[in-house]
Amino acid sequence: MLSLYSWNINGLRAVLKKGNLQDFIEKESPDILCLQEIKCQESQLLPLDKLSLEKNYILFWNSASRPGYSGTMILLKSSKFDKNSIKTIDYPGDLGKEEGRVLTLDLENFYLVNVYTPNSKQDLSRLSLRENSWDPEFRAFLKSLEKDKPVITCGDFNSAHEEIDLARPDTNHNHAGFTDPERQGITDLLSAGFIDTFRKKHPDKIQYTWWSNRSGARKNNVGWRIDYFFIPNSLEPSLVSAEILDSVLGSDHCPISITIKE
Repeated sequence: MLSLYSWNINGLRAVLKKGNLQDFIEKESPDILCLQEIKCQESQLLPLDKLSLEKNYILFWNSASRPGYSGTMILLKSSKFDKNSIKTIDYPGDLGKEEGRVLTLDLENFYLVNVYTPNSKQDLSRLSLRENSWDPEFRAFLKSLEKDKPVITCGDFNSAHEEIDLARPDTNHNHAGFTDPERQGITDLLSAGFIDTFRKKHPDKIQYTWWSNRSGARKNNVGWRIDYFFIPNSLEPSLVSAEILDSVLGSDHCPISITIKE
């Protein structure tokens, strides 16, 4: 079995300072951990923090050029993976590099794509970017990789797909994260042959991965499911479980996970 986890930590240094990430890794012992919104570069990490992460893991970074913003990271358990045999794949889109939004590893049996999708912003100023550039280009990137071998992609997609995926759909239909174009982006990904693993395993379960920091949203569970693991149809027989770990604190998001047969 292979355990894969994804978590938008909303600041690597902050979550390390609070101790939440170390506690989470110690408890769950993930084989693969994909992090989004790390908001720092490797040189900014304190030596002791870096050592604590590297104790049992190989670290891969894709930091944004702008300090304190965006960025992705992948940790691979060193007892299961050989760093020398792993290649990183460049994402062709500019935001993948400038904002550190996509980190792709070429593993033995599949490609792993960790993504932090751009938010459309409250004024929807980035919605056209999502609709006309980001979503189709990201989908095309996944399909280009799939010609070689299966692709597992995970991360913060910054959109709830269906009404079941947020607590208050009626008042959010035209708000960032639940506009028709953003929802269509996920529909198009599913139509391209990918599976929403959580919804596949839990068709009717109401559970969220992100809560606003305002008005006690998390305490009252007024949340959104905007973090996903997508796998191709070909890997569905290998999917053992897909879970949301909403009791884990440390960020405005919680971790998600899948287990697959190796």
